[in-house]
Amino acid sequence: MIMTLQTKRLELHELTLDDAPALFTLWSHPDVTRFMNIDRFTDEQQARDMITLLTELAAENKALRFSIFDRDSGKLIGSCGYNHFDRDNLITEIGYDLLPSHWGNGIGTEAVELLTRHAFEVLGMNRIEAKVEKGNDASAAVLEKNGYLFEGTLRDGEKSKGRYVDMKLYAILRSDWKPE
Repeated sequence: MIMTLQTKRLELHELTLDDAPALFTLWSHPDVTRFMNIDRFTDEQQARDMITLLTELAAENKALRFSIFDRDSGKLIGSCGYNHFDRDNLITEIGYDLLPSHWGNGIGTEAVELLTRHAFEVLGMNRIEAKVEKGNDASAAVLEKNGYLFEGTLRDGEKSKGRYVDMKLYAILRSDWKPE
């Protein structure tokens, strides 16, 4: 059964192969992938392969990715989820991406709030982390609006597109979280 999460404006459901055409549009957009650690997709098969990989990781309880749908239009507008689970320490890392036409209107903030609530209330996590490539100020702002604290910069923290990049580490603890 496909897991679905909802807010007033958004519906998140686990990725399916039916999402491949729209996710290809998302992951082939140069502005979307600018700060992602993947190269811009050039073929829809890459989206299908990514969905298959992420579905396998979800089945193994190692990660969980959702497609983000606008509830009014029914259109896929992004993706988000838990990049990995550390069940021993109750830590997860979140990630998110949106089509540029949906930037700046609170969609990212709303999706991260929903992921945060689900991680603490349903998954029982104690800590949620997010890594933001230095220079991606909009993504950092989304986290800060949700109460995530900047903990420091991981110098050369990830290799992305053939080069090392600094990553800003944000996190929120269950004890920090103030649900509305």
